[in-house]
Amino acid sequence: MKKEINSLIFFTLLYSYVIVCLASEPLKCGIRSAHPLATNAGCKILEQGGNAFDAAVAVTSTLGVVEPFSSGIGGGGFFLLYDAESRETSFMDAREVAPRRSKTSFYVDDGKPLGKLSIEGATAAAIPGIPAALELLVNKYGSISFKNSLASAIRIANQGFEVDQRYIKLTKYRLERIRRDPVTANIFLQDGALPKEGWLLKQTALSQTLKLIGEKGADVFYNGQIAKRMTSAVQAGNGFWEESDLRDYRVIFREPINFLFRGARITTAPLPSSGGLVMAQVFQILEGYNLETLSEVELAHLVVEAMKRGYSDRAIYMGDPRFVDVPVEKLASKDYAQKRREGIRLDSSTPSRNLSKLHSFSDESQETTHFSIVDKKGNMVSATLSINGLFGSAFTAGDTGVLLNNHMNDFVLGTGIPNMYGLVGTEANLIEPRKRPLSSMTPTFVEDKKGILIIGTPGGSRIISMVILGILDYVLNENVDVGRIVSKPRYHHQFIPDRIEIEPGGFAQNWIDGIKRRGHEVKIGSRKWGNMQTIFIQAGSNVVFGASDPRGR
Repeated sequence: MKKEINSLIFFTLLYSYVIVCLASEPLKCGIRSAHPLATNAGCKILEQGGNAFDAAVAVTSTLGVVEPFSSGIGGGGFFLLYDAESRETSFMDAREVAPRRSKTSFYVDDGKPLGKLSIEGATAAAIPGIPAALELLVNKYGSISFKNSLASAIRIANQGFEVDQRYIKLTKYRLERIRRDPVTANIFLQDGALPKEGWLLKQTALSQTLKLIGEKGADVFYNGQIAKRMTSAVQAGNGFWEESDLRDYRVIFREPINFLFRGARITTAPLPSSGGLVMAQVFQILEGYNLETLSEVELAHLVVEAMKRGYSDRAIYMGDPRFVDVPVEKLASKDYAQKRREGIRLDSSTPSRNLSKLHSFSDESQETTHFSIVDKKGNMVSATLSINGLFGSAFTAGDTGVLLNNHMNDFVLGTGIPNMYGLVGTEANLIEPRKRPLSSMTPTFVEDKKGILIIGTPGGSRIISMVILGILDYVLNENVDVGRIVSKPRYHHQFIPDRIEIEPGGFAQNWIDGIKRRGHEVKIGSRKWGNMQTIFIQAGSNVVFGASDPRGR
């Protein structure tokens, strides 16, 4: 597989794009994000002469201000990048790392989690990677100053923005936890209560922190006054940070995972994202079937069976490659896919218990964010960002305004012990000092004769299945409709619990009955999931189409 990684050559290196949306109305620029203020921030950078990478800094920093429940400089992310000048694709890993003092015994006693220490408060926070990633984007790829790229985020944080129904709905999920941290409550609640629509959310402390980062660089966050203030606040909250944890943080460039599926070259996230490797397994398994001849039920059955096997290997083998010897070549090989395919029957499901001895559990909600960018020179960014759960740890680091992640919960606390997304694992993803937790974030490029698709979504453990379904729609249909890709109903299976989750109102009863007849348990979710952001660059026509998930409105 490594031999294929650097062979990605895009069909369309366009220098004059016509950018359109679903109804063929002109878009301001080739950016799709989860919030209009973030999209506008990126568009302004492009108008000022910046490129896609400068715009990515603006979008990332602004999303952290206007969607504090999803991402921020107190979190991490993955950036899949295409540099049109060098024609090189790279993957930037800005995933958080575990503090040196952290260990599993702090979170577990006698095989049971100690309360919510990995979910809430200072103990849940890993070392953030976003500030380092943003500075690196500007220094390595950008064309304008770091300060200019952060300007919109600084202004909006200082002047405030009116919260909408989505902010109110998601804040309600974590309301009681937010109230338990006075600093966090003072920022994100309206006089200690759930805000009303139109309330002006100001984050003046965060604005000052962003301004300092823009003026002095990310070093002030990792090795300066901000680092000292954050560490002091975390330690006062019984967290495990030391100043050296921040000082030693580094972004890592990794080779993307690259594989072929039905003539399309898919370039996606490597470990510590599990997404790329699971997708490679799923698509290698599906490659052995004539998918066009299948009914919708038969196709869904096969996709689910492939997902089960990919997610089971995720639980057993995958972790930070600096700490764990993951058999990547084997797991992504055609021979292994053939062996996994041999156990699949077209008329019945394989019980998850027959694939592994891990135990069952329940799952919970999730939040992350994603954006896709293409500029007039053909530079491209697909980025997924996260602070993990809604509002992360719900712990704000003192007077810095930095809301911290709860990505310590993405580690395994013990074999068979689920995290907040219902995912389990083994020793491969146990907590170790300086280790990066396994992730599901899966920013992706897909290239075939039709053009190039930039795709990604938030959604916790469901990210991988959503991207799989989006790519299947793209590959199996000659007529590309990005609106259809982002809006089509979704189903999900993550190996354990052994059931298919489906979106409410998305599937006809005869589809559900057909799935059940094959032995699958079906659970209708309480709400729809995901917030996919896609861009399609049509080969040879100089036209770019974009679509945002209607679920995010």
